[in-house]
Amino acid sequence: MTPFPLTWLYVPGDRPHVVAKALAAGADVVVIDLEDAVAPDRKDYARAATTERLGEPQPVPVHVRVNALDGPWAAADLTALATLPGVSGLRLPKVTSPGQIRQVAVATPVPLYALLESALGIEHAYAIATAHPSLRGVSLGEADLRADLGVRADAGLDWPRSRVVVAARAAGLAPPAQSVHPDIRDLDGLAASCARGRALGFLGRAAIHPRQLPVIERAYLPTSAEIESAETIIKAAATNEGAQALPDGRFVDAAVVAAAQRTLSLGRRH
Repeated sequence: MTPFPLTWLYVPGDRPHVVAKALAAGADVVVIDLEDAVAPDRKDYARAATTERLGEPQPVPVHVRVNALDGPWAAADLTALATLPGVSGLRLPKVTSPGQIRQVAVATPVPLYALLESALGIEHAYAIATAHPSLRGVSLGEADLRADLGVRADAGLDWPRSRVVVAARAAGLAPPAQSVHPDIRDLDGLAASCARGRALGFLGRAAIHPRQLPVIERAYLPTSAEIESAETIIKAAATNEGAQALPDGRFVDAAVVAAAQRTLSLGRRH
């Protein structure tokens, strides 16, 4: 997997032909969904189809979002997927406590990713993020979170968004990816939302349609000006390892250099 995945494409697990198309759509990670995208009477079929698909390595990293851990299908999902060579990660929905992470971690060697989708999950964000070494990331499930909080305006999610960004970074995890933008036709709104998410500290975004992928990638890749600025910082740091001020007045220290290095790493995706 690229060290900085920017696009995570969700696809229903009970539609194998769509999964096949998603694997060739250009996403950094494909997420096969066994949870919200699959009706109750299709759960067993979705699991069986996903198990068959992931019985061998895949052309891109594939994660599977299993069903809610406190529901009737999660145990069978985890048992079926735990050792498959095509599974690069398991996404655990509606996580509310670190104990849930630890319980799954002891049963599977697969990297885990927690989705926080409730007020309780947000309150326990840091405890969840540090629950077990197998946990590699946390992110929000904003549709459920909106419902739980009774939020109507998008600004009502700014605090939970910042909370999950801080929890992830405090735990030494990668910056979280943004939750999906549900309107697949609203590409301008998607771009504006991505710009807002980037400003809050997110890195990349989940998508529900391939047409969203280039918009997300473009929004999260550094601009030419940002790359040029980062190169200036790295060059200055190479000649003087201590803190210093650039000719244009910008102050450069170790944290600024680290940010510039990440910018250049992302810029290499162009």
